[in-house]
Amino acid sequence: MLAATLLCLVVGISDGDTITARCGQPGEYQHVKVRIGGIDAPESRQPYGSRAKQALSDLTFQKQAELRCNKIDRYKRHVCSVWVAPASSPEGPRTLDAGLALVTQGMAWWYRYYSNEQSAQERGQYEFAETEAKAKRVGLWADTEPVAPWDWRAQRRGR
Repeated sequence: MLAATLLCLVVGISDGDTITARCGQPGEYQHVKVRIGGIDAPESRQPYGSRAKQALSDLTFQKQAELRCNKIDRYKRHVCSVWVAPASSPEGPRTLDAGLALVTQGMAWWYRYYSNEQSAQERGQYEFAETEAKAKRVGLWADTEPVAPWDWRAQRRGR
C-alpha cells in the first residue's frame, strides 16, 4: 500500500473526481493521475457530470495541492485526498479538502464502499456533508431521483 504526501500543481481536470498533477522539481517533473478518495462524482455523460467537473476545476485547477495518497487503483491512478488553499485565502495554508468540498456542494457522493480507507473523523465529516447537502437539496440533490455513479455505470454495463 502506497502512503505518500506530495506537493504538486494541478494541471488538468478529467472529470468530477479525477485530476492530473505535476509533481517534482523543474527538470524532473512527473505527471500524476489522481483519483480523489472518499467520493464518487457523476460521470461525464451523467446529469451533473459537467457541473461536477467544473466545481472540481474551480476548487483546484492551477493551484498548489497537497496530495495525501494511500493507494494506487486498478487504473494506475493514485488515490489521494487533495488539499488546496481556500479561495478566501489563496496564498494561505492548504486547509480545504477538495473531496469534502464537492460532497458539501452536492457535486459528489460520499463513496461509502471505500469508507474503510478513511479515518473515523473523515467518515463523520463526509457523512455529515452528504446528509446536509441532501437536506438542503443542493447540487445533484436537487434532482428528484439522483442516480449514484456506481449504479449509472452498472446500468450502462448491463445494456
